[in-house]
Amino acid sequence: MAKGKGKKKFAPGDVATNRQARFRFRLLDTFEAGMVLTGTEVKSLREGGAQMKDAYALVRGGEVWLVNMHIPPYASAYRDNHLPERDRKLLLHRREIERLVGKTRERGLTLVPTRIYFRGARAKCEIALAQGKDQFDKRQSIKSREQAREMQRATREYQR
Repeated sequence: MAKGKGKKKFAPGDVATNRQARFRFRLLDTFEAGMVLTGTEVKSLREGGAQMKDAYALVRGGEVWLVNMHIPPYASAYRDNHLPERDRKLLLHRREIERLVGKTRERGLTLVPTRIYFRGARAKCEIALAQGKDQFDKRQSIKSREQAREMQRATREYQR
């Protein structure tokens, strides 16, 4: 049985993380973006439980949109609740958007959200410019991770 109290997060203040992104993609560059949310979405995010596994970002009409991210409905809201999987607008500077458009068209890169967190009262989303890994690369990352575990076990046994 694994030790711990739940899912691992990158930083202590994270609301949700996309741990699959580091396994599926090679992350090249990260950007911090604000999120346009409704009130019930913010309250639900503060409670936790957002899922980002299959989420991605795309540039549509000169704006960046976060697609396929699940924020569960807020339990205390009855009528005015939000749709859990709606597209959400990300707020970036015009230069950053133009740079992202150029890189995604040129090299065939994609935009992947890696984590959601609060900075003050504002919800932020960290998106990464990412390149898909091949099956070989995924096997290499699994192999290196297991080798690191074996080394840790060996040093622990040696120290006993």
